[in-house]
Amino acid sequence: MELHICHLYPDILNLYGDRGNIITMKRRLEARGIGVTVEECSIGQPLDIEKHDIFFIGGGQDFEQEVLLRDLSGGKGRDIRTAVEDDKVFLAICGGYQMLGQYYKTWDGSQLDFIGAIDVHTVGAKERMIGNYMFRTTPESGGTTVVGFENHSGKTYLGESVAPLGMVLEGYGNNGEDQTEGARYKNVFATYSHGSLLPKNPALCDFILQTALERKYGAAEPLAPLDDTLENNAHDYMQRRLSKA
Repeated sequence: MELHICHLYPDILNLYGDRGNIITMKRRLEARGIGVTVEECSIGQPLDIEKHDIFFIGGGQDFEQEVLLRDLSGGKGRDIRTAVEDDKVFLAICGGYQMLGQYYKTWDGSQLDFIGAIDVHTVGAKERMIGNYMFRTTPESGGTTVVGFENHSGKTYLGESVAPLGMVLEGYGNNGEDQTEGARYKNVFATYSHGSLLPKNPALCDFILQTALERKYGAAEPLAPLDDTLENNAHDYMQRRLSKA
């Protein structure tokens, strides 16, 4: 078995060490003897949606998102929408999450139209939502407790066709209002969790990898367990701290 991972815009969207998510997926596959290749795709480079099984989009500030709009309108946006509808696996963080949606409207009324691959939209706020936070993924996304770090001024709202990735236990999540965090549509996993997400949450990482393997190869045996003692200790420490907050 082998998975091909595409890192979209790694030179532009890489806040708070988001590249660590790529490293974690690669190493957890290699530890199980599963082949993995990682390719990068940035501005001006063609996107081969047939070749890749997992697409990763990291976070960026508003300026970086504006810079990418022309490249996305030149064909990549269409290709990403096609890949999403074909059940390819996506992990999108913060700015990458917002870019998969319909639009971002700043607090002063300016609007950036994005890819429209998933039915979410984001509205800017004057106050940032920032800090360590915790949420529990829905049963459809593994039902695990996730710890992370959020830093966003945009408030994201889900359309009827999109489910939350999870429900907030501590922190703000999508908008600080409805207790939802992230989005799940087909095989898209989108979240505000920086810092980076997967090294601290190996169970979620394996769920995403298992989803990609089953999409490619059909029903498969669960991934063999790894020694996650250090990762789980760090996760449990953060969970205890947040639970006392």
